[in-house]
Amino acid sequence: MTHRSIRSKRRKRKSSLLELEMTSLLDVITTLLIFLLFGYNSSGIEINVPKEITLPKSISKDFNHDAVKIMVAQDAIWVDAKKIIDLSKGDELSTDQEGRRIIPLFDELVAQKELIRATEKSSPRATKFSGLVNLIVDKSIKYSFVKKILYTTAEAGYKEYKFVVMSDIQ
Repeated sequence: MTHRSIRSKRRKRKSSLLELEMTSLLDVITTLLIFLLFGYNSSGIEINVPKEITLPKSISKDFNHDAVKIMVAQDAIWVDAKKIIDLSKGDELSTDQEGRRIIPLFDELVAQKELIRATEKSSPRATKFSGLVNLIVDKSIKYSFVKKILYTTAEAGYKEYKFVVMSDIQ
């Protein structure tokens, strides 16, 4: 064997090791792209609505912002997935003397506000307290009760409200 034939055999062996199967790579990239597109949430907010709440329909195109979530059903109230009032278990809805402020809701909202402010002070990258509340209210709740909730949130220092609704846009 000549010196050149030995070199060409070495080159063939090296080049065969570096070959990649492009079809397989494209399949993987396509699968990842489809997975990422279907998993994309344009608002960035994930809200788990309890099964007791039926959201009203809307044609609104605005997205809610990340904030404290108050969820209201016929027999319960949650603040950020923590059930604070459960009327189905015999809890009474305790209000102030005027009957306008719901005391357990007020106490929890003040605690949430203090927690956010404490986190603000301890971490420079923490989200600032915005005074914003996302209200997730069952469509069968009476306006007089929603008014009590709005009054309670305002008294606790939350001055802006966003109602979460089910989009009716296809």
